[in-house]
Amino acid sequence: MAIKGVYQFIVVESFLPQSTAGRHGSVHIRPIPGQSFPQNLFVECSKDLMTKFPVGTRFKIKAKLTDREGAPFIYSYHGWKYEVLKPPKESLS
Repeated sequence: MAIKGVYQFIVVESFLPQSTAGRHGSVHIRPIPGQSFPQNLFVECSKDLMTKFPVGTRFKIKAKLTDREGAPFIYSYHGWKYEVLKPPKESLS
């Protein structure tokens, strides 16, 4: 049965995965812990989150759970606005 998630606002962060096998690029997005989504789910969203900000930056995005391409993942339309919540600690100095 297909997952038909409901769009909701969630907080995500950019990170460098240990393995990028089957994925594009070295920086990826995942949900932060303590939300309704497990942290091991990948997020499909605007590439800006991966290319215009330092790794570790957190964002608030509108997204939903889906499995339309096979395995479950979190989807956010690439053209939607996002909110930058905090830069990584290393860039605060």
